[in-house]
Amino acid sequence: MRSPETFDAYYVETRTRLLHEAYAMTGDAPAARAAVRDAFVVAWHHWRKVGALEDRDGYVRPIALGRARRRHTARIWHRDKALDAEARATLDALSKLTARQRELLVLNGLSTLSLSDISREVGLPRSDAERELQTATAQFSLHRDVPTTEVARLLHDLAAPLESTRWPRATVIRRAGAARRRTHTAIGAAVATAALVVSGSLVATGAGAEATSLSEEKATTGVTVHAPSASSGGEELISADALLSPDQMQRYGAGLDWRETATTDNLGGDGLLAPCQRERYADPAAVTALARTWRGSATRTVEKQVGRGQRQRTRKEQVSRIESTAVELVELSRGERRAEQGFETASMWYAGCIDPRTQLLSTRTVKRVGDEARTFRLRTWGRQPATISVGVARTGSMVVTHVVRSQGKPVSDRTATTGLAAAVNGLCGSEGAATCAGRARARAIGPLDVGTPPGVLSVVDLPPVSAVRGPWVGTDPERARTNYAATRCDRTSFQGKGIRKALTRTFLFPETPNASQLGLTQTVGAMEAARARDFVEQVRSRIRDCGRANLGTTVTQLASTSSRATDLSVWSLTIELNDRQSFPFLMAIVRDGTAVSQLGFAPDRDMTMSRTDFVALSRRVLERLATLSS
Repeated sequence: MRSPETFDAYYVETRTRLLHEAYAMTGDAPAARAAVRDAFVVAWHHWRKVGALEDRDGYVRPIALGRARRRHTARIWHRDKALDAEARATLDALSKLTARQRELLVLNGLSTLSLSDISREVGLPRSDAERELQTATAQFSLHRDVPTTEVARLLHDLAAPLESTRWPRATVIRRAGAARRRTHTAIGAAVATAALVVSGSLVATGAGAEATSLSEEKATTGVTVHAPSASSGGEELISADALLSPDQMQRYGAGLDWRETATTDNLGGDGLLAPCQRERYADPAAVTALARTWRGSATRTVEKQVGRGQRQRTRKEQVSRIESTAVELVELSRGERRAEQGFETASMWYAGCIDPRTQLLSTRTVKRVGDEARTFRLRTWGRQPATISVGVARTGSMVVTHVVRSQGKPVSDRTATTGLAAAVNGLCGSEGAATCAGRARARAIGPLDVGTPPGVLSVVDLPPVSAVRGPWVGTDPERARTNYAATRCDRTSFQGKGIRKALTRTFLFPETPNASQLGLTQTVGAMEAARARDFVEQVRSRIRDCGRANLGTTVTQLASTSSRATDLSVWSLTIELNDRQSFPFLMAIVRDGTAVSQLGFAPDRDMTMSRTDFVALSRRVLERLATLSS
């Protein structure tokens, strides 16, 4: 039974404790409060199951902590200036721990969980969790300059900034949970109804699938990181003169006035200086680091009408606007192996960017720049769209990352490559540096593996959709029992003898109201090469015949390529449901060797993606399929 009284009592009893834990995890009180509230909304949605659990916290806590981290990541510039010095010092010390160490320390200090339960919660064997907890305690004690016996008290003292928190009534939480349940039911009903009419043209989340954000699917590098130490004796291991100069920054925007805003060791604040950056350092166990930030402003002359009537006249004014920002971060690791790991970590920040509404456009490997180098191009979309150009390189034990965010004309691929070469050459001769940069050569490659199953798209691959709220959110990949990427014309199924590794995944906008039909579904499977080619040809034939035989169906081919190794076909379909209603749909069938994928996008009113973006996304599917085919 869904007992309101039991839920209300649990909500009142637990919310402050979970808020305390979430706040200690992030140092962001608004994000922590919103995350705890959301966790209880989800709990009421599933209260028949949650209410029967002996350990209800075991269900609610991971949701609260996970959402708190994601919300805080989306608010990277947040900092509470009203904190007293003691609380600020405690949060600063916590911020210098790795995410896992911080979670271990917080759960051990604030929750009632045993060490065995904590180790299960963070996904470590008990012996590893105990060792990491000891390290976390020692590191916190060192950064906070207190004995280890004071750790628990300082964590409990973080409750003070939360005392004035105002909570919504339990009835409000239950109403939100009920609305969430109705929305999920309505989406399922709409999908089922439309499937009967259009036979698979719409998308669905799939039975029992829980939506996840990109931050939950991000790849891990297996690197344990610690706070960086200063160089022994205080000598300068990375000279500020080795970083890019104002003259060198001019290549990143003709007509822009580039001004340096800071050159620091990046030990202050949360350390997140660049878009997509996940941690303060790619290798926080490094010997030392140096960061420089820039702003590029464009000054224009504008004319304004002043005065009235016969006294009206035109006045010219100089208006300056920041159009670009840039960050250069250099880290010196304790040996080349650590630097190699730091290079991969920094690369993964951008290959699997977790910033909302940020799409990876291209990845390039660069030769003759240091020992290894890559560039990435991303774009953000929303009220202030921007292009992000990234270069990451390693020379010996040093890793340099250069990021330019442009709201005006984007940085060209050639400029990104030559600028990265200049950054590497600035480090030549420094302690720990090795190979310098020559005449750089860049080559486009497929996207890096970001932790999703082989062949399956990630949130970072997805393009803009107009008139929506919030970011793309993906369900967990699941077995492809039903193929919602198919249309009434082709009725393609990924079930049957000889089809292996068949998975499907749906992406939605859960924050957008009244968008039950809006979504994108991808289905993938592997089969013998000859059957894969026949599979694709059958879909093509059915779509072609459907357009000819059904007066109520319009088929427009948007792209088509074919070779012995690969196939790609993309269509726009309009299916008439009745005299007054028609259903638009974008669909693609893609093959790489033995791997096949079908992609379907269902728009809803003015919420749609451009045909050009859908074709480009189909080509990204082809790139992702290479890992399933191999």
